[in-house]
Amino acid sequence: MNRRNFLRVVGLGAAAMAMPEELFAARRNKDRPNILWILSEDISPDLSCYGTPAVQTPNLDKLAHQGIRFTSAFTTSPVCSASRSAMITGMYQTSVGAHHHRSHRDDGYTLPEPVRLITDHFRKAGYFTANVKTAAAGVRGSGKTDFNFQSKNAFDGSDWNQRKPGQPFFAQLSISMTHRGGRWKNLREKLNNPVDPAKVKLPPYYPDHPIARDDWATYLNSIQVMDGYVGKILKRLDDEGLANNTVVIFIGDHGRCHVRGKQWLYDGGIHIPLIIRWPGKLKAEQLCDNFVSAIDISATVLKIAGIEPPKYMEGQVFLEPGAKSIWKPVNKRDYIIAARDRCDETIDRIRCVRTKRYKYIRNFMPERPYTQLNRYKERSYPMLNLMKELHAQGKLTRVQALFMAPRRPNEELYDIRNDPYEINNLAASPKHRKTLKKMRAILDKWIKDTSDQGQFPEKFSAITPRDRERIIEDRSWPSNWPAILQK
Repeated sequence: MNRRNFLRVVGLGAAAMAMPEELFAARRNKDRPNILWILSEDISPDLSCYGTPAVQTPNLDKLAHQGIRFTSAFTTSPVCSASRSAMITGMYQTSVGAHHHRSHRDDGYTLPEPVRLITDHFRKAGYFTANVKTAAAGVRGSGKTDFNFQSKNAFDGSDWNQRKPGQPFFAQLSISMTHRGGRWKNLREKLNNPVDPAKVKLPPYYPDHPIARDDWATYLNSIQVMDGYVGKILKRLDDEGLANNTVVIFIGDHGRCHVRGKQWLYDGGIHIPLIIRWPGKLKAEQLCDNFVSAIDISATVLKIAGIEPPKYMEGQVFLEPGAKSIWKPVNKRDYIIAARDRCDETIDRIRCVRTKRYKYIRNFMPERPYTQLNRYKERSYPMLNLMKELHAQGKLTRVQALFMAPRRPNEELYDIRNDPYEINNLAASPKHRKTLKKMRAILDKWIKDTSDQGQFPEKFSAITPRDRERIIEDRSWPSNWPAILQK
């Protein structure tokens, strides 16, 4: 090195040392992307860009056009608290003891070492973390966390505008419009183009009845309202000059809130939409069929932020930088696994393995019917009550009556390619014996390797007081559970 270059290097080093900390941080953070993670509650890939008839989602269609639309994304649990507990840690909910819906709210339970929330990793790396409530004009985020464990200071604030100048942010934004409930009232009046119930396509396991059509159309209407919210959120990024350096991730927390959907391991309960846009870093107009588990989002956003995912994390990075720093999908999963445990007061344990061709489901409590008592569903699912009534009248088809069976099979095996609605159980088919054996082995290994906590009875103290009362009232605990559950 000649004297001139040596002096130049020394000079630059001295200037950096003298640089105000705020300015140095601003330069360091200039190229670190912001991350906006939008979670829409209780939604399957029922968007127009996924080919769903009757529904119109122009804002999400545009987002998909500007980035990557994933067609094989699945959550690890078909209910919100368990799936969100998994996503925020990058761990299967069954590995960290967060598998029972609305558990550990009052007993002081914390995550096992060394597991941390991904927001802790972001914060340590200098990011501002927000659980957004002031999403955009006329749009509020629900602020929902719904974790099945105790956590202090999960987020730094409620809006990314609370961060320091130049500080990158990681923001979670939950939209509750698609969650069945009071917000679904008068949805048609909120839309210029409400869904026509006559034009919807019902799955064959639902009766073609005006009540069923209207309920399905109402669900699609909630998606259309949600799509309008997403448009306003994206406009805010544009207005604030943040769009070009913000990774936008749109995802569902689990599947649709319908019969055979939410709380079940059929695709209606675990198959979710996933769209990612990152201007200049991800090529637009991409379609990807690689398997993505919802816990992979956590590992991937850490990688995008320049944070190496911790080795304990079960989620896998599915986007990696290629030539000229253009990121691309990488395929690391041959299958996904999902789990359902107690939901509200309804005790159950189900596991599934899903490959591109087959779905294997194991019912650990097959003596319990599909329609065992769940007050939330009894109160909120008009299609469920319709099906019960039609079944009593003998008016359901064979396919529709399957869900009314008094007990479930020990195992279920479906050829997804030829039977996408998971109707024809092949578990007893001699032709599929080899496939069944292979899927069993995958699940058995996963249960062992991940120390699936669903193997062990739930402690009564972990259950919320409301659900404790309902379990006692219904006497719905399994006979082999500890005596404490019978007090």
